[in-house]
Amino acid sequence: MLWSCTWKVAEVVSCCRFLNRSFGYQVIMFRCAFLILFLALGNELHLSHGTEVSVNNTENKLCLYANLMVNFSVAYEVGVNKSETVILVLPENVTTEGSACDNTTSTLKLSFGDGHSWTVDFTKKNQTYQVDTIVFSYNLNDSSIFPNSTSKETKSVTVKSIITNVSVDTYYSCKSADVRTVEAVIQTLYDVALQAFVINGSKSDTDTICSADMTSTTVAPTTTVTTTAAPTSTPTLPTPTTGKYSIATDVNSTACLMATFGLQIGYKQGDKEETINLVPNMTEVGGACRSNSSDLKLTSDTITIMFTFSNDGKKFQLHALNVTVIPATGAPVVAVNTNMSIWAAAVGSSYMCNKEQTLNVTDTLTLYTFELRVQPFEVNKGEFATAHECSLDDTSILIPIIVGAALAGLILIVVIAYVIGRRKTYVGYQTL
Repeated sequence: MLWSCTWKVAEVVSCCRFLNRSFGYQVIMFRCAFLILFLALGNELHLSHGTEVSVNNTENKLCLYANLMVNFSVAYEVGVNKSETVILVLPENVTTEGSACDNTTSTLKLSFGDGHSWTVDFTKKNQTYQVDTIVFSYNLNDSSIFPNSTSKETKSVTVKSIITNVSVDTYYSCKSADVRTVEAVIQTLYDVALQAFVINGSKSDTDTICSADMTSTTVAPTTTVTTTAAPTSTPTLPTPTTGKYSIATDVNSTACLMATFGLQIGYKQGDKEETINLVPNMTEVGGACRSNSSDLKLTSDTITIMFTFSNDGKKFQLHALNVTVIPATGAPVVAVNTNMSIWAAAVGSSYMCNKEQTLNVTDTLTLYTFELRVQPFEVNKGEFATAHECSLDDTSILIPIIVGAALAGLILIVVIAYVIGRRKTYVGYQTL
């Protein structure tokens, strides 16, 4: 079954060039150095198990095989200068009608839902083959996926693929993410096993590994998500340096989003637990500000993290978190949560938590924040507004606790004294 999750956001920042959107506002795009993943999660926050298909030729022999995962982030209009973003996962159950195999060209077409499809075109030359284009078509008239869409048309976007020079009689293998952005769509392709021009109807056991996986093992990302604001462990590295980050709508504008914090990430690789700090002066800052959502993307050589904030007009909160860690060895570690409700404060104010906070994003990845302060909306003159302090910082709640404990202690002392006094009274009137 096709699953979707609607966000109150207009778009997610890509890893590509500056793009101007035609939805009545501008979104700033920043070039990334490494991968980010936009993984879609279900109501129980679990990932799609992948899509596996086989296509036979006219002789009923296997000619095309695919086992992969694809996610789509699609921004669409719901009103004047207002949009929302939906995340789609290519489901397990698809149809392959429209797929075809030939000696030098092949097409894989996967259709799903109400008028949505994902099409891959292959060509072969000599002893290698490649993917020429990937076309994603989505039907905005499907209200179950695109509620309140002002458009009812079916749109298509075409992306160029990096899948090239795959040896004939091998399958293309890539665990790492390939993120492509065109217009309002971000497509993430990962955990791929793909073979076109299959020889003698048998899938090859030999793979052509993508360059991103050359130094990594093929371990799929873990995506079960829980969150907590209370510290559960102490990271082994020193406290990270506090970085100051800001986003502006253009080069001549003041900040529309501001954040300061130190960030440390703990993650597991097999039986080992590792920690890594985000280094502010080696981090590229990207993001976007909109009326009802804002994004902050931080990219270093080893970490890519996207914070997505939303607001309902009265309060804002951290709504989604996407983290990718590129360790020195091993596969990328990925964690995603698209159903968060933390770091909440009134719109026009900031959220602050100086003490350490812990976010257990998955059972293999944890975020630790230090000296945190964020304001994703209505920043004035490049300064933080009055802060809403987290419960860890707010010592005012200790006063009623202390007073209550003192009163309880006093009452207990009075009760004990009364009981002792009564016992002594009874002793004084005993019969001789």
